[in-house]
Order: sequence, then C-alpha cells, then structure tokens
Amino acid sequence: MLKKSALIATIVILILLIISVSNPITKIGTEVEGAKRPIIIQAPMPIEAEKFVPKLKNVKEEKSGTFVFYKGTLDKYPVVVAKTGKGMENTAAATAVAIEKFNPLAIINQGTSGGHDSNLYVFDIVLGKRVTNIGSLNTANRDENQGIDPTKWKPVDLLASEGNGLEDPIVQKIRYYDADKDLLAAAVAVKDNYTKGKVVEGTIGSSNVWNNEVDRIKWFHTNYGTSVEEMEGAAAAQIAKAYDVPFLCIRVLANNKTNGGKYNPDTAAANQEYVYEVVKKYISTIPIK
Repeated sequence: MLKKSALIATIVILILLIISVSNPITKIGTEVEGAKRPIIIQAPMPIEAEKFVPKLKNVKEEKSGTFVFYKGTLDKYPVVVAKTGKGMENTAAATAVAIEKFNPLAIINQGTSGGHDSNLYVFDIVLGKRVTNIGSLNTANRDENQGIDPTKWKPVDLLASEGNGLEDPIVQKIRYYDADKDLLAAAVAVKDNYTKGKVVEGTIGSSNVWNNEVDRIKWFHTNYGTSVEEMEGAAAAQIAKAYDVPFLCIRVLANNKTNGGKYNPDTAAANQEYVYEVVKKYISTIPIK
C-alpha cells in the first residue's frame, strides 16, 4: 500500500513538472504582462503620446479617473504610456495612481517646453539633470498701493515642514530633484542618435504659470538656473521621490522667447522618437533575472 501511494505521488509530481515546463506563465525567462516592473512614460497631452504608443506591442488601454494608461511591451519589456493631463495637480495625481497600480521600475516624464536659455533653440532637448518647482513662491510684504515686484519674490520649499512659517530660512530655499543616474546615463548614451537639435543636460522648471515675459524668464534662468519651463516635471519628480522610484524628465524646446524661437508642434513627435531610443537603451541595461 505504501509503495502504491509513493508511486502515485511520484506520478503527480512528474505531471506537475511537465505542466510547469510547458506553461508559458511559469517558464523561466518568458515575458508575461505584469511579470516585470514596467517603465512608465508620461505625456501631458495627446500630441506628446500619440507617436510613442504605436511603437508598443500588444497594447491595452486602461483608465483611472481622467488618466489613460496604454500598457504594452517594447523589446519584450513592459512599458506603460500614461496620459497625465496638463498641470502640476494632474501630474502628481496621475503619478501616484500609476505607482500604486503598476509598481514601476522607473518613470520618464517627457514632452514639450519653453526655452529659458538663449543658447538653446527649437528642437533642442534638455535632459533634466535636476527639476524644480518655479511656481512655489512667497511674495514680499507690501501694503496697498505699494505695487508689485516679482523680482523680490522668494522660493518656498513645500517639503520643509519643519520650518516655522514662510519667513524661516529653512523654508525659503529652492528644492531640486536630481535625475536618476542610470536613466540619465541611458539618455546620454543615445544622444548622438538625435539629429534635429542638441541634447544637453540642464535644469527644468515647472509651474502652473505660462511665462511669456522675457525679463521674468531671464530672472528664473539667473536665479534658478533653468534651461526650460513646463507644467508637469517637478510634480512627477516629487511623487516619484516619495515612492523612491527612479525618475528622469526629458523636454524638447517647442519655442524660446529669449531668442525668437517660434512655436513648432512637430517638436513633440521628435522628442518621442528620442525618448523611444532612451527607453530601448535603458531596457538593454536591466539585469535579466
């Protein structure tokens, strides 16, 4: 009886081993949706996502609130393109939702921007070696009829909760979010593939303000070191840091008022082509487990 039971157990084990080997979900090295932590590519507007999504295979669309996520694969690795919507609030919420839903390996925020550096031109690309919020400001104390002077406004570090009010020097400082070194290295490695302009490292400024005053733009460039401005990157960087997710912001100049560069919507597609090369390079560096 014991021998018969042992024989049955052996047969069952053999059957399970055969099933496990033939089943693609358990086969070692097989890429299955959700089997690896995906890379998330963020795009505020449809024009900043429409050229990237078709590059993915086996795309499935998923929605959460107003946010749309296109799940697919690139070089057999899971990639999610997230349409975040414009602005800091939309981007922060979309980033948190994406992190909770997909547990990403990394996040790349990308899209168009306006130039702050007169040495940069339309179609040039800025790799955000650091990103900062240029809309978090404390105005000077002025009474009625004393006017307005934005040059006297001071930065506010929204994460300096230990400070004693907005006048505390701990609070009145610029907070920068540094790029992940591996993502940045991947972006630098393929920069020569981009032929429509320069690819440089710089500082990306974000806020819910569209600055069209050249003197104001130059003020940010001088005081914050900004290369470009947009409306999303710093919000995504802040949430990514809160979850300890590697992050990089990549922005193409769609216009530059400091040197007369006129708006060109074709820059959005050019940036997506470059980001595609960055993602492929980054995937090639991910250790196989």
